[in-house]
Amino acid sequence: MSSISPSSIPSLMSGVVLTGHGGFEKLEFRSDLPVSVAGKGEVLIKVAASAVNNTDINTRIGWYSKGVRAGTEEGGSGGFASSENDDASWTGEALRFPRIQGADCCGRIVAVGDGVDPARVGERAIVRNLLRTYVDFRPYECWTLGSECDGGFAQYAKAPSAETYKVESDWTDAELASIPCAYSTAEGLVHRAGVKAGETVLVTGASGGVGSATVQLANRRGAQVIAVAGAAKADQVLALGASRVIRRGESLVQALGKDSVDVVIDIAAGPGFGELLDVLKRGGRYAVAGAIAGPIVELDVRNLYLKDLTFFGCTYYDDVVFENLVSYIERNEIRPNIGATFPLDRIVDAQREFLSKNTAGKIVLIVPQD
Repeated sequence: MSSISPSSIPSLMSGVVLTGHGGFEKLEFRSDLPVSVAGKGEVLIKVAASAVNNTDINTRIGWYSKGVRAGTEEGGSGGFASSENDDASWTGEALRFPRIQGADCCGRIVAVGDGVDPARVGERAIVRNLLRTYVDFRPYECWTLGSECDGGFAQYAKAPSAETYKVESDWTDAELASIPCAYSTAEGLVHRAGVKAGETVLVTGASGGVGSATVQLANRRGAQVIAVAGAAKADQVLALGASRVIRRGESLVQALGKDSVDVVIDIAAGPGFGELLDVLKRGGRYAVAGAIAGPIVELDVRNLYLKDLTFFGCTYYDDVVFENLVSYIERNEIRPNIGATFPLDRIVDAQREFLSKNTAGKIVLIVPQD
């Protein structure tokens, strides 16, 4: 391992470990965690910030288990008794504990492993949250940072050099930390759905991290964005580029009329799923990357085939998606909406605030630098 000053890298660090699936009690802030060593093709990053995401909470509570049929909020504090450990990760396989979570990682490279240019030391960088290196770049396979390997909820994290992207920007650490998970999910959605200028795009959950990112990214492509969000957050969503906000819980058919939008970008699912298909035009596209309102929905298959709809399930994303995000950052074509920041040792408070849905935009954890 090479670095500017190897002696400045400690052997132990502070961070949060997940000790099992369940409630907040499964999150432990510790100061005796070993600092990883960058292996061949890897870099070691001194983490500055990492955001809170649904995937971190869903992993903690075991929501990905097929035994769970409710939305994230129902088990957000205490977990789910119906969750089975054997399939409670997003890959459908058992998770190894203890695990340092954190799908987002923003910081500076402080050391490199064999095969990595030592000149990378000192770079400010963010890490692609879906890592393809560890699965030999097979299509539709990846590890999530903070799930299949340790992530950004600690003072140091290692990652593949090929998937650690240098960023030249004057954004704050909190802003950069908001990008990897939420914005790559959003850009993956609009990329897969082929959103084009002049189209009308309906975005659910538009005040949250992925939703607000989708509003910006669809607007960037020249689409007219209609957002679904809580009434109290409407002004913030409009400021991100939405042309109209429909109050969450309001009938979409009554508000928009049937066959009125080209694309639906959904992160909610739940009981409102049927109306999302009703408002799609014939030949419309539906792209989904979440089910915070509930994973089990009622589908009238006639709506699907008689309207010639196309469905996109979006987790994996093409390499160009993250490359594009870095270019958008460096050209200041997007800007994340930061709702609140918390020190890392207050992760439980941060997740409580996230689950409350009282804060619009990203909630970010600031990592201690001592």
